[in-house]
Amino acid sequence: MNRVTQNLVLIMLGCAVLRISAFSTTYLNYVKPGFRPFLIGAGAVLMILGVAGLIQAWRPGKDSPGAEAHGHDHAHGGPRVAWLMCLPVFAIFMIAPPALGSFAAARSETPPPRDQALTAFTPLSGDGPVDMPIGEFIGRAWDDDSRSLTGRAVRLTGFVVPSKKKGQWYVTRMQIACCAADAFPLKVAVKGIQAPPPDTWVEVTGTWIPQTFGKMPNGVVYPQLSGTDLMKVDTPDEPYE
Repeated sequence: MNRVTQNLVLIMLGCAVLRISAFSTTYLNYVKPGFRPFLIGAGAVLMILGVAGLIQAWRPGKDSPGAEAHGHDHAHGGPRVAWLMCLPVFAIFMIAPPALGSFAAARSETPPPRDQALTAFTPLSGDGPVDMPIGEFIGRAWDDDSRSLTGRAVRLTGFVVPSKKKGQWYVTRMQIACCAADAFPLKVAVKGIQAPPPDTWVEVTGTWIPQTFGKMPNGVVYPQLSGTDLMKVDTPDEPYE
């Protein structure tokens, strides 16, 4: 890989990063929204370096006598593994990976730590279904001493994950701290409604099924929702909580 090709690859990488961050919301499949300025800056820097490298390579009279022949000898040399730098470009432009879905969520059987303070739960206002993040529903179900979910209709948005138990499925949202590499699933078991196909994004309305045990049992236990209504929705621009 000669210098001209190396700089062209840099420009292509910069274009790929700018395409998913500056001109679309695809970057939200991989990182949190706050990383957008850094991605745009990184893409711009890669493009500037690539263009500057091309100008240097094509500048007339830059090389000393014999440099052209020397460069020609190495035009086809260099480590071939450098061509692997093109793979991210092809992946982004041709087969951009989607956000994590039911396959990743089903593999995780460890519930996320609940670190929300008990005083953080405010009373639920209004008479109709309350739109609520799945993380908040889980927090209120397990940690709210006032049991504010009792008898209240809530509406949760997430994708469908099958359950090994009959008569239920999970409405799920992946939560990330930084990027998709540290994602873990937030699951609520839905009962009373037939499960749509896996990975279908839905809005499910229902009421909380209070736990009947006094102390949290060992193992993985998910809060439960008695579903009353279900509507399929498009995948949101920001798929993670």
